[in-house]
Amino acid sequence: MIKRLMAVGAIAGTVMLAIPATAQQNNSETYRQLNLFGDVFERVRADYVEDVSDENLIEAAINGMLTSLDPHSSYLSPKNFRDMQVQTRGEFGGLGIEVTMENGYVKVVSPIDDTPAFRAGLKPNDLITHLDGEAVQGLTLSQAVEKMRGKVGSDLKLTVRREGRDAFDVTVTRAVIKIRSVRSQMEGDDIGYVRITSFSEQTATGVTRAIKRFKDDSKNKLKGIVLDLRNNPGGLLDQSVKVSDAFLNQGEIVSTRSRRADEGQRFNAKPGDVAEGMPIVVLMNGGSASASEIVAGALQDHRRGIVMGTRSFGKGSVQTIIPLSGHGAIRLTTARYYTPSGRSIQAKGIDPDIIVEQATLQKVDQPQRTREDDLRGRLDNPNGGSPAKSADTGKPAAAADKPQDYQLARAMDLLRGIALYGTRAAN
Repeated sequence: MIKRLMAVGAIAGTVMLAIPATAQQNNSETYRQLNLFGDVFERVRADYVEDVSDENLIEAAINGMLTSLDPHSSYLSPKNFRDMQVQTRGEFGGLGIEVTMENGYVKVVSPIDDTPAFRAGLKPNDLITHLDGEAVQGLTLSQAVEKMRGKVGSDLKLTVRREGRDAFDVTVTRAVIKIRSVRSQMEGDDIGYVRITSFSEQTATGVTRAIKRFKDDSKNKLKGIVLDLRNNPGGLLDQSVKVSDAFLNQGEIVSTRSRRADEGQRFNAKPGDVAEGMPIVVLMNGGSASASEIVAGALQDHRRGIVMGTRSFGKGSVQTIIPLSGHGAIRLTTARYYTPSGRSIQAKGIDPDIIVEQATLQKVDQPQRTREDDLRGRLDNPNGGSPAKSADTGKPAAAADKPQDYQLARAMDLLRGIALYGTRAAN
């Protein structure tokens, strides 16, 4: 009983620190509820069919309290807290998958590029129902994530439910996940392509470096930039603000609002656009969440970029990691964020300016047709030059054997169209 009173007293002390002065009159009710917790705690310790450590019981109680609030609040054990700190630096162990909980199942927000989960074919909105044959229902998100982690090189069988097909199993081999958060390349000699897979500590620096390299390599031919945020599960808030700021000269980027009006924050852009006003197309889909939605929303509201693709995930809340001395940390939802126009995208997502579903293109074989330049006795072109012979052989080009990214192709078409229209309008 003494041990029980000490536990309750320690918890009561913690709770008292969180009670504002205006609520002190409710202390008696708070202590009554804590006594109820103590009674249950003592009964479990004394009568449960198996011996359970006090540490496990307390951690489970804390985690239950947090996960009952929303899907993104949770308790981080000391080990999970260390893993989370490593992850934000861009390297961690596991499957390479961002997940949340939905109706008791693990829901895939998005697989991370070039990871075991990505190569295994997992897709946003997949529901994981079993891990190595064990049902995930009844597990908390942190417990499910812990089971998905393991020794590098070991296999994990996932049972997956996907809309439009029966449940199926996928075996994924665990690996050390090294996130290269920014990938970039020139598409042709006139479009700069920047892919952001997540927002970690070096993301903003990587984006700025990529844009500067495009300018140097294109020799003044650069017509626009594609910012690819598809299947980007988010990450660090400050990095999403810096990436947005890189393309904006002024104005609000994002604001956060908590339960107390005086604790809200506004993040504003500083002068300087690394792309110097060049047209931008932002690609997103249902796997674009959180920090990636901040970037898309800021560029969309300021009319700095055209958002193309499909509706985003819709995570409009901010989580704060609060360390607990010697006991890990808690991830607590502390605010909602709003785009510059005041939109909350929570559970709604961002609607693209131009809806483009991902699709597969096939070249249709057509019969050979006679053209004007094939006719005997045709008139010559007064501008001179040899007539161009038809290249239409009825056979697909060699490049057609390579899968084409339809959404990216439409983004590049749009940028080249904008550049062509601008050139004609200037003339």
